Amino acid sequence: MSSRDSILSKIKSNQPASVSELPGLGFLGLDKIDVIETYKTVLKGIGGFCEEVAGLDEVKSYIEKHYPADKRKITTLPEFAEFAEINWTNDDPHTLENAELAIIRAHFGVAENSALWVTDDILGQRVSPFIPQYLAIIVNKKDIVPFMQQAYEHIGDADYGFGTFIAGPSKTADIEQSLVLGAHGARGLTVFLME
Repeated sequence: MSSRDSILSKIKSNQPASVSELPGLGFLGLDKIDVIETYKTVLKGIGGFCEEVAGLDEVKSYIEKHYPADKRKITTLPEFAEFAEINWTNDDPHTLENAELAIIRAHFGVAENSALWVTDDILGQRVSPFIPQYLAIIVNKKDIVPFMQQAYEHIGDADYGFGTFIAGPSKTADIEQSLVLGAHGARGLTVFLME
């Protein structure tokens, strides 16, 4: 027997017992994490803003106060039709180049990285969260999960044409180590955590 075969034989005979199932997530301490506080802390750390609101009226008030009335706003939510366009979804995506703010909902969020899951059925157009200067996303507090493992369980075998996680405003620091916001999408993100 060659040295190689001898080494491989010893390795093969000292393998741990095979485990048929992966361990559960209990070791992560899911019961100890404050999901909402973790979400807010991570979002702030990556440059996003968070507003806790009781309902859509508070979202409307915030948007009316913080975004100029003369700037173009788009949404797929009919509740915002009084100050944002809702009939733009079938337009050429290039017509969105002058959009200042997109207001959308997220299916759910993830506390560990402050990501929000959105799909084409709520976006109107795939490009809608990436073209405007600013992005406002509404998500229910009860729909924030602690970790990506739960996020992928939520997605499961769902049927959608396009889906993405959005976390924070677009940014890059590749060029001369200078942080640039809005390099590949929205310059600012406000997440409305709704009761």
